[in-house]
Amino acid sequence: MDSRAQGAAPAPGEPTTADASASAARTPYDWTGFYLGGNLGYGFGNSNWNAGPGASGSFSFSQPIDSFNESGSVLGGVQAGYNYMLPNRFLLGAEIDATFPGYQTLTGLSTGNIANFTSPAFGPQSYTDTLLWSGSARLRLGYAPGDWLFYVTGGLAWAQDQWSLTQLSTGASGSTTGWRVGWAAGAGVEVPILPNWTARAEYLFSDFGRKTVAYGNGLQPTSADLALSELRVGVNYQFGGNPFDPQPQPASSLPSWTTRASDNVSLHGQATEVWQGYPAIRSPYEGANSLPGGGEGRQTTDLTLYAGMRLWEGAELWINPEIDQGFGLGDTHGVAGFPSGESYKLGFAYPYVRANRYFIRQTIELGGESQKVEADVNQFAGTTTENRVVLTVGKFYIMDLFDTNKYANNPKVDFLNWTAINAGTFDFASDAWSTTYGAAAEWYQGPWTLRGGVFDASSTPSGGGGDSAEGYELDPTFQQLQFVAELERRYTLWDQPGTIKVTGFVLNGRMGSFKDALFASQTTGIDVSDELANVRQWRTTQGVSLNLAQQVNDSVGVFGRLGWANGNVEPWDNTDVDSTLEAGVSVSGKRWNRPDDTWGLAGILNGISGIHADYFNAGGTGIVIGDGQLPKPGLEQIVETYYNYALTSSIGLSLDYQFIRNPAYNLQRGPANVFAGRFHWTF
Repeated sequence: MDSRAQGAAPAPGEPTTADASASAARTPYDWTGFYLGGNLGYGFGNSNWNAGPGASGSFSFSQPIDSFNESGSVLGGVQAGYNYMLPNRFLLGAEIDATFPGYQTLTGLSTGNIANFTSPAFGPQSYTDTLLWSGSARLRLGYAPGDWLFYVTGGLAWAQDQWSLTQLSTGASGSTTGWRVGWAAGAGVEVPILPNWTARAEYLFSDFGRKTVAYGNGLQPTSADLALSELRVGVNYQFGGNPFDPQPQPASSLPSWTTRASDNVSLHGQATEVWQGYPAIRSPYEGANSLPGGGEGRQTTDLTLYAGMRLWEGAELWINPEIDQGFGLGDTHGVAGFPSGESYKLGFAYPYVRANRYFIRQTIELGGESQKVEADVNQFAGTTTENRVVLTVGKFYIMDLFDTNKYANNPKVDFLNWTAINAGTFDFASDAWSTTYGAAAEWYQGPWTLRGGVFDASSTPSGGGGDSAEGYELDPTFQQLQFVAELERRYTLWDQPGTIKVTGFVLNGRMGSFKDALFASQTTGIDVSDELANVRQWRTTQGVSLNLAQQVNDSVGVFGRLGWANGNVEPWDNTDVDSTLEAGVSVSGKRWNRPDDTWGLAGILNGISGIHADYFNAGGTGIVIGDGQLPKPGLEQIVETYYNYALTSSIGLSLDYQFIRNPAYNLQRGPANVFAGRFHWTF
């Protein structure tokens, strides 16, 4: 006799009567409502151009992806729309989107191309057309036979391009930007993956028509069309009927896989906008890398998606696509302790997309006390053991793991200054956006943690002369390598938790000696920055720093850093600091009934070696500083204070002030009073 007839439990994996009843009662997913999301993909297309009689051609708008310098025809963007589901499961909708290409190469290309040709009338010429951004406003018609939505879409499309034309024989050139308007059509499929979250795959074709461009300067006009295809994947957050009061889908309308996915898929995001400026400073002279004496105001924007999934027991995959835009003060030059960690060494006036992080993390539990882990950016909720080994491989920020400090480590919510959020002497390997490829291991054992990693440095040091632009891309040969080690000790002092960390690095690569560069420049008369590049050879440099964080009570914490780096050779990727001292305090708003607010104050002293100062006095340029001369060097002295006001649990507004005395170690320039406002939203 079948044992189930006697009321025995069903076999493992076999649906229960309750499961079957719930499945029978479940209604298909309701797509009605507003949504907001992002997408990432690849663009390819073709442009037919004409530059006058006997000068015409065609080129592809597709460029190969280079993950070492962030170039290629990667496209990413945001979309928003509204769906209305009819009773017969047909869907009517409207959507608007904006799409941005990857960062432009040194030749000015992202999604676009260059044509070199000979004109019968003007001789040899070079013509460039590259996409700055595009968008569309489309209607959607779909059908959802179950939980999957299949749709077609079409409507108005537009794009902004940048064109340039150069007569190679005369050097005459012109560049301009302009708009194209056309149409777009495509199709896609979308499916719910988490409560309120859906994922989609889409193909979109856009025809932007023909555009005639005039350059002036004696150059002939050009005419070109553009047809662009995009293959992209994305996610949408479904708000339902009211975008200001999003409600979760009823459990009865969610497919069963969303319950399983909730434990194995994580989606978070953030948006940060920073405006920073300063009034005119004392400036008897300026160099190539000086902080502009007349004062300046700049802004930066970044939008990031943190997408993760569990792979197998203890393993996680995380991908962080990001849209960036804006510039740092002085194009991120002029102060060794640069005043904004939201500014990268390369800026751009238009938004661009890049792969911020993509890595695999493996946690191997070794026993001990069970510890709760809260859901956060690039972190699943769950539990782990006190003793464990954590392995991380891929592309990420070295500062994600090393030299972290709970009070001063995140320019999106706390201090902004580079040498406040990390030790200025920590010359971590990175590209222009502070990310790199590498592998790291962390061993947690009781109150101790030992970390170590090996990372890819940029192709060349980022300062000096020569083709230093290569210093902004990672070394594709993995010959310039950095090794980082850190020892952390967690402790309790007067019943309050604290941590102390010692971080050291060794970097092997082709770098220049300041002594050799000065001697060569005095002998040859060649600029000392160029000679620094000329005397590069295989060398080893190193640095070490101490990091302290101590909670005083439940609303006050103090912190500090002390660091040293080899000042005889050029720094590689971070900034121009050979010694640093930092101390500060962080106070929670609990004391004034604003528990989510934070006030912080930090003081920083940065210094360089004597030979490093001689190099700058001879007119040398570094990674971010170089005033053309440095007859009176001194310590760079920085005081920073900020207040972060929490509008909600996920939205914060900050005011930040920095007093910078002796910017770039120059007693003859400054001081600078730098003010900033910051908006930060997490979701």
